[in-house]
Amino acid sequence: MNRIGHTTNAGSRAMSVSQMSVSRRGFVMGGLGILAGLTLASCTNADDHSAAGSAQAGSAPTTSDAVTMRIGALKGPTGMGLVGLMDATGALSAPDNDAASPVGTDPAGIGSLATTYEFTLAGSADELAPRLIQGDLDALCVPANLAATLYQRTEGNIVVSNINTLGVLDIVEAGQTIQTVHDLAGRTIHSAGRGSTPQYALEYILRAAGLEPGTDVSIEWHSEHAECLAALQADPTAVCMLPQPFATSALSKVDGARIAIDLSEAWNDAAASAGSDATLVTGVTVVRRAFVQDHPDAVEEFLDAYARSVDFVNDDPATAAQLIEAAGIIDATVAERAIPYCHIVCTRGETMHSELEGYLQTLADADPSSVGGSMPDDDFYLVDATSA
Repeated sequence: MNRIGHTTNAGSRAMSVSQMSVSRRGFVMGGLGILAGLTLASCTNADDHSAAGSAQAGSAPTTSDAVTMRIGALKGPTGMGLVGLMDATGALSAPDNDAASPVGTDPAGIGSLATTYEFTLAGSADELAPRLIQGDLDALCVPANLAATLYQRTEGNIVVSNINTLGVLDIVEAGQTIQTVHDLAGRTIHSAGRGSTPQYALEYILRAAGLEPGTDVSIEWHSEHAECLAALQADPTAVCMLPQPFATSALSKVDGARIAIDLSEAWNDAAASAGSDATLVTGVTVVRRAFVQDHPDAVEEFLDAYARSVDFVNDDPATAAQLIEAAGIIDATVAERAIPYCHIVCTRGETMHSELEGYLQTLADADPSSVGGSMPDDDFYLVDATSA
């Protein structure tokens, strides 16, 4: 788990590996643990890097009522979309350079922020969800169906503030045998993510193409995406379903590997054929309802800054990739290539409500347990922070 913390001890410069006292918007990144588990919208690999450092960012004076927002994200597209904000707060500065991040000063153009931010990155939503429930995190980026389940589990005490990623799943093969979903007939797909969005999305797409999972198409479920890649390395005829940026990383590790099917496009085609406009929504950001009620302005500031961060990542992948590596998410070379396929967004308001509700309803129609047993109520969707 990667923690990027903060202190409010202005003027003190006592340095250590785990902590440096700085201004109220200074940050420190702790050591990166070895993260073996991988879930949807997250990725770790043997080439992961971590960065430790702090910087003095912004000029807002310290006040007794300053708000700190503790944010958790996964080491994949959800974390990738946040790096502009992380950098703007000084979280990604080199430990021996207080003045600048690896790419200069605030390339996302976020500017001064009234809220203090504290980030935690992990390889699995399972590592962070309990901390949200216990109140140790204020916001968390999670798979969309898990957000619905958490809403039920907490009796409505969390809300969704935005969609942060659309489809991030791809079918990967080493060859040219798969051009459409129908070409998966008679094949075995190696995938991780059983019981979560990968399974539900894949089964929906297969059935829309007239293929019954387990009958017309075999699915071999693994505990980690690395195991799927190992299957492809061992057998060039294997087929894998991998999330970004792991799918892009796999292309450089297997001769002839390519992205055969973008499951976002396949989902949209399947939905259109069924007369639905449901969008494949991979990840969302949830916030504790109590935090929204206590600090609506802080939530609005966070969402505005998040949107700028996402725009920066999509518009300037080369620069963003350097920050992604500095955050310990994935190598810059892979990140730059993967960003266009990650479908990173910051969709808010009524559009978020409509797209997410349509997606969750599609899952609920197939298996109510996938969304926690029943569809969330309307108060699950944070259209306006003042309405939580």
